[in-house]
Amino acid sequence: MSVRKLKPITPGQRGRVVNGNDAITTDKPEKSLLTPKKRSGGRNNSGRMTSRYIGGGHKKRYRIIDFKRNRFDAPAEVKTIEYDPNRSAFIALTQFTDGEKRYIIAQAGLKVGQEVVSGEKVQPEIGNAMPLANIPLGTIISCIELHPEQGATIARSAGAFAQLMARDGKFATIKLPSGETRMILTTCLATIGTVSNSDHQLVVSGKAGRSRWLGRRPRTRPVVMNPVDHPMGGGEGKSSGGHPRSPWGQMAKGKKTRNPKKISSKYIIRRRKTKK
Repeated sequence: MSVRKLKPITPGQRGRVVNGNDAITTDKPEKSLLTPKKRSGGRNNSGRMTSRYIGGGHKKRYRIIDFKRNRFDAPAEVKTIEYDPNRSAFIALTQFTDGEKRYIIAQAGLKVGQEVVSGEKVQPEIGNAMPLANIPLGTIISCIELHPEQGATIARSAGAFAQLMARDGKFATIKLPSGETRMILTTCLATIGTVSNSDHQLVVSGKAGRSRWLGRRPRTRPVVMNPVDHPMGGGEGKSSGGHPRSPWGQMAKGKKTRNPKKISSKYIIRRRKTKK
């Protein structure tokens, strides 16, 4: 895992930092696990723009990822480590002894030829998936289920990890990447190890065009809009915009929006760390 700073041979290359992609072993995805990915351009099913600043970008095909890891006690060999345009982490192509192939999120340190397995009585080694009830306390984990048999939803992006802190009855206490500490049922699965491609956060695009390739359109600052378009728009000359707000009038910068009666609040032991 390494990053390279490019020489400034063009204005777009100046200051650009690229991922070395040392862990990647092939650039050809498994065809049987590819599906088309339709682009919405930020529009909903009636054609209205519901997400701003989305559109264009390079065509992608979706890789079907096995987030459930529900073939228990069946070892699978890692065939390749691949780039996935739909996520920041790398993915690993695994093949079971009966020939079935599945993509999984690659953990840091996962190597081609290594065997990974999911189940209750497997060894807590990198890439193996186990119920939280069977993982040793203090273990670094990722790709965690929030509900049993739901599939991994927590700590899936590049370099993300959580830590198993304690177990009490049917609940395990997990420290999440955000700093939040919460309880999750011990029957939920988690994968041992940190998610791959931790260098993703060091990459520098170098030019505006690369954001366009990724399907991200330019974002207009609210203070330069007109009052009809945003609560912070308008005013004579350069105006500050007043109190930060969303386009729909909701106070930004620290206003609590979580429902105080939300059922899952009782499972959160400590809220995430917020910026002062």
